[in-house]
Amino acid sequence: MKIQKILDIFAVLMVCVALYFAFIFAPSEKVMGAIQRIFYFHVSSAWIAFFAFFVTFVFSILFLIKQNYLFDDIAESSAEIGILFCTIVLITGPIWAKPAWGVWWTWDPRLTTTTILWFIYAGYLMLRKFIDEPDKRARFASAVGIIGFIDVPIVFFSIRWWRTIHPNVVQEGGGGLHPDMTKALLISVFAFTVLYAALLLKRTHIASLTRKIDSLEG
Repeated sequence: MKIQKILDIFAVLMVCVALYFAFIFAPSEKVMGAIQRIFYFHVSSAWIAFFAFFVTFVFSILFLIKQNYLFDDIAESSAEIGILFCTIVLITGPIWAKPAWGVWWTWDPRLTTTTILWFIYAGYLMLRKFIDEPDKRARFASAVGIIGFIDVPIVFFSIRWWRTIHPNVVQEGGGGLHPDMTKALLISVFAFTVLYAALLLKRTHIASLTRKIDSLEG
């Protein structure tokens, strides 16, 4: 519990630091102005969504190998957090796109594959709710968690594989970012990663308690 409290406090502090760097330290973009600052949270949320689904992928494999329900709890918890941050990506994207592209939404390859990713893991969570038997639920969910991860590299490389209007900031030279913008982005990514770790620790603890209660009631 002490580690959880320390991590919670550190997460709050880092989010505050990230807010300072995003809204005050980083310079305004010459063309888009203040609306560009949503970029720091949009990209950081995308990173956490990808990482969270990777954790689900890894621990789904570990569950199938070891049959340890703690691994299943971690996979489920990480998928829930991944869906949360993927939702943030899909909300902040159109808010940024409207002034930048002139439309709220376009069926760009990056946007389309990200939407598919959201539905895959929404289906993962729905599957867990519809299957009552714990062992079957964990095995089926693990299969979806493993197969569904295939879409993550597709989302990431979509802007390289297809013609797209989505900017590519993860490239040599930082995609033309001002050095202070790069610093703000890296701090935001780090802050969101710490926040993810705090949420995962807390959510996994809840999942483990829930499993124990269900076993006692059964």
